[in-house]
Amino acid sequence: MGRVPLAWWLALCCWGCAAHKDTQTEAGSPFVGNPGNITGARGLTGTLRCELQVQGEPPEVVWLRDGQILELADNTQTQVPLGEDWQDEWKVVSQLRISALQLSDAGEYQCMVHLEGRTFVSQPGFVGLEGLPYFLEEPEDKAVPANTPFNLSCQAQGPPEPVTLLWLQDAVPLAPVTGHSSQHSLQTPGLNKTSSFSCEAHNAKGVTTSRTATITVLPQRPHHLHVVSRQPTELEVAWTPGLSGIYPLTHCNLQAVLSDDGVGIWLGKSDPPEDPLTLQVSVPPHQLRLEKLLPHTPYHIRISCSSSQGPSPWTHWLPVETTEGVPLGPPENVSAMRNGSQVLVRWQEPRVPLQGTLLGYRLAYRGQDTPEVLMDIGLTREVTLELRGDRPVANLTVSVTAYTSAGDGPWSLPVPLEPWRPVSEPPPRAFSWPWWYVLLGALVAAACVLILALFLVHRRKKETRYGEVFEPTVERGELVVRYRVRKSYSRRTTEATLNSLGISEELKEKLRDVMVDRHKVALGKTLGEGEFGAVMEGQLNQDDSILKVAVKTMKIAICTRSELEDFLSEAVCMKEFDHPNVMRLIGVCFQGSDREGFPEPVVILPFMKHGDLHSFLLYSRLGDQPVFLPTQMLVKFMADIASGMEYLSTKRFIHRDLAARNCMLNENMSVCVADFGLSKKIYNGDYYRQGRIAKMPVKWIAIESLADRVYTSKSDVWSFGVTMWEIATRGQTPYPGVENSEIYDYLRQGNRLKQPVDCLDGLYALMSRCWELNPRDRPSFAELREDLENTLKALPPAQEPDEILYVNMDEGGSHLEPRGAAGGADPPTQPDPKDSCSCLTAADVHSAGRYVLCPSTAPGPTLSADRGCPAPPGQEDGA
Repeated sequence: MGRVPLAWWLALCCWGCAAHKDTQTEAGSPFVGNPGNITGARGLTGTLRCELQVQGEPPEVVWLRDGQILELADNTQTQVPLGEDWQDEWKVVSQLRISALQLSDAGEYQCMVHLEGRTFVSQPGFVGLEGLPYFLEEPEDKAVPANTPFNLSCQAQGPPEPVTLLWLQDAVPLAPVTGHSSQHSLQTPGLNKTSSFSCEAHNAKGVTTSRTATITVLPQRPHHLHVVSRQPTELEVAWTPGLSGIYPLTHCNLQAVLSDDGVGIWLGKSDPPEDPLTLQVSVPPHQLRLEKLLPHTPYHIRISCSSSQGPSPWTHWLPVETTEGVPLGPPENVSAMRNGSQVLVRWQEPRVPLQGTLLGYRLAYRGQDTPEVLMDIGLTREVTLELRGDRPVANLTVSVTAYTSAGDGPWSLPVPLEPWRPVSEPPPRAFSWPWWYVLLGALVAAACVLILALFLVHRRKKETRYGEVFEPTVERGELVVRYRVRKSYSRRTTEATLNSLGISEELKEKLRDVMVDRHKVALGKTLGEGEFGAVMEGQLNQDDSILKVAVKTMKIAICTRSELEDFLSEAVCMKEFDHPNVMRLIGVCFQGSDREGFPEPVVILPFMKHGDLHSFLLYSRLGDQPVFLPTQMLVKFMADIASGMEYLSTKRFIHRDLAARNCMLNENMSVCVADFGLSKKIYNGDYYRQGRIAKMPVKWIAIESLADRVYTSKSDVWSFGVTMWEIATRGQTPYPGVENSEIYDYLRQGNRLKQPVDCLDGLYALMSRCWELNPRDRPSFAELREDLENTLKALPPAQEPDEILYVNMDEGGSHLEPRGAAGGADPPTQPDPKDSCSCLTAADVHSAGRYVLCPSTAPGPTLSADRGCPAPPGQEDGA
């Protein structure tokens, strides 16, 4: 519907709300035909018609519903002259079309016109809704344990009322329709078999049946999980199964995990920790032996049993522990040496697992004709035996074993006594180094001498911003001072250039670090041009190569000093960025201008082969050769932007102008966030307040920023959600049919962008989170990136395209060409965001109704996607 003229609003204010009810056809009313009545079911399409005859210029007919103006009505007006002169009588017919009749469309409808300072209203017509019941809520599928109570919900409405409900189980009614009460909730005590449930809604017009919900009966949770027996490497556990209805249990699954210090983190949760040991056992019996466990080790176990309908819930984790075992091997390196009547016995701890806590060692010795002597030594690994008797013991042998609380381990082999050998220190060796030690020392010494020499040379040579001084040169045995100027930099011209700009000293100092010699930059064709500047193709002559770049210029003659400083501040802002998804700065230089002493600034950026993302999306859909972009590619674009914005937010930068038009596509089809003309760095706090009113892209701005001009990183999250919507719709304009001036009221009423036709539900849910009214409820860019990357991994791999789309903006016309096609040119770089309106020729777009007609210096109409610039009078945003 067209916009209501201001005269109508003034007339309504004077007329007053009460006049809508009281004013009927009065003397001299121009209406000769009044709206009729429509009564039908939901989804009906009907038409109301008003007819009037007037003298002179025909007025515009406005439709009212219950006394309120219909702002978005689908009405058409036909004007037929009844005479040869325009001042003769006119017959005006206005038709209001109501498609897909809903309950909100019901009411009293009238036509209203304003003639010669008076307001006339037609006789009313009535629209009513009447038909079969309409379901507001239907029963949902569920999985419930056997014999466990559960609830189902079903709700329907008319008109006509009343509407009563009848529940059915397995197509058999559970209760008859009674009186005027509607049983919205069905409380079921429990089931022993899988069943289907539905409900019927009855009113005077007939019966409507809901969807059929399937209630799957699963086994109940097992209980009384306990340990039957314990062994060092085995545990035998048993449990009692829960009820499973008419379906017998087929098997049970047992999970076991090692307990550790962090067991409290996951204990009691439904999800198991990483890498649980899962065993499946047929039942009955409901018992299982766990083997090959670690001795003296704590575990946690749980059980779940399954029938043909599915698995039961898991039991809670049960802590268990294996018992201690005996050591698996004897002590190592047992030795026994005799010195007179004493024997010194030594050994080392067993290398094999002890299977418990070591309590000590036992030692046994015996001679050829003497009984065995057993001794408990404790934890020491050395003992001295005292031999008594006049005769020496013949063939004395010694054995040692380790023991735990479970018992003794294996005994070591008998070790015979050896004669005493005093331990003496080995004689000192003559000092000698291998030859490679000497070589390594020589290399280290040479490296130290070289480093010292370079350091001394550096101390004698000082490098300045404009050249080098104090270079050592040997003349008559002395060092002299020389000066060598850098070829790529001129102190005099550069300082004069910076001083002539009239910018702040702080900005001058930052610009000196990114200055590039103007003579090393060669300009080529213009990629895009706007009101305040242009973007041109260029080449940067580096020391060892030639780099293709994009050169962004600014028209000094039409810009204020403040806008010039903003332009250069954008360049300084970009020099701090280093991320694959954020546009980086190569350098800044100045070129001559017609105004003496006032050079034009030039910003040198990487060349983006596929242009800006908005043009890429737009031409993929509306170009001469439309190309389908798979969902995987669109989600990849979103993830790239989220990654770049995550980096900017960690740098405490607020972009404030995030949109598809300000994102660029490089040759690898990766998206880079660009155009930082409105960005601000937050030095203190976490928000930025705009100090002056400026042109802003209102359809991308968060609601709190529209209200009080406060910007935070969460404001950029709102803009990112709108950018996701642009990508999902392949370049459509946000909020079709809503004026820029109406956006704030539209958002404040709770309205948001609608879900695109082929957009995944998960992606739209992520967009909706970006548009939460409270900024704290919106996700961070880190969460957005992670969710998008997970979504991309969940999608099936896209088929590799043979051709990659890019936009050809040659003078011969705009069209789509596959990458590498003959005659193809590189796409345009997006014009500067400060341009008041960025236009495309009407021939370039197939569906002109989606864009705003805007003036252009070129002949013929042009089309512009809404970037926050006002539409010309009489025009508005299209769908």
